[in-house]
Amino acid sequence: MLEIKNLHASVAGKEILRGINLTVNKGEVHAIMGPNGAGKSTLASVLSGNPAFEVTAGSVTFFGENLLDMPPEERACKGIFLSFQYPVEIPGVSMVNFMRAAVNAHRQYRQLDPLSASNFLKLMHSKEQLLELDYKLTNRSVNEGFSGGEKKRNEIFQMAMLEPSLAILDETDSGLDIDAMKVVANGVNALKNENNASLVITHYQRLLDYIVPDFVHIVYKGQIVKTGNKHLAIELEEKGYDWIKGEENQA
Repeated sequence: MLEIKNLHASVAGKEILRGINLTVNKGEVHAIMGPNGAGKSTLASVLSGNPAFEVTAGSVTFFGENLLDMPPEERACKGIFLSFQYPVEIPGVSMVNFMRAAVNAHRQYRQLDPLSASNFLKLMHSKEQLLELDYKLTNRSVNEGFSGGEKKRNEIFQMAMLEPSLAILDETDSGLDIDAMKVVANGVNALKNENNASLVITHYQRLLDYIVPDFVHIVYKGQIVKTGNKHLAIELEEKGYDWIKGEENQA
């Protein structure tokens, strides 16, 4: 599905990614961990097409196509979804209208007829039930007046509506209490299937108690320096990131 080879990227002239290599296949959940400034969120931004980041070397293919040549809106229509660390509020734009426009834009890209109002509402209600989401949230303006947990739940709802092939969750657990984190994790798990994949970016192992990854990658100084299974996250929680720095110094 996703193939990243020797990816280098910079922002404002400062190199952040220094040779990322990563392969993500259908049905897999990959956790990306690392200290602040390691390049985790930069990787998410580059994959989603944030123009503030400049790719200086390497390649990224998505289902065999050159992802780096695509504008952000085409990447989204191809099936890439980014859950923001800090979701923005859009006052005056209802969730219903926002999501209907997004869903039908995706359908238009795939040369499908737009959903009627009634069929869209049926789809929306089915996703609300799947995620155990309070319907009152979707009757409000996008994220306006939402708590941190409600904003993150809303992001997962948007993901459910768009059914992406690759979901990138950029520190979705940031600022969440345990109950809110469980709701978000349950939503992610409910949407997982053999035809999609997830990149879960997080500082802490606690989220991975609820979203169990197939692979855990530790990013340090713009490179993936260690890969393992869920036990690597537990080891990292016990030893901290100084352990990684220590290993690098020994090398």
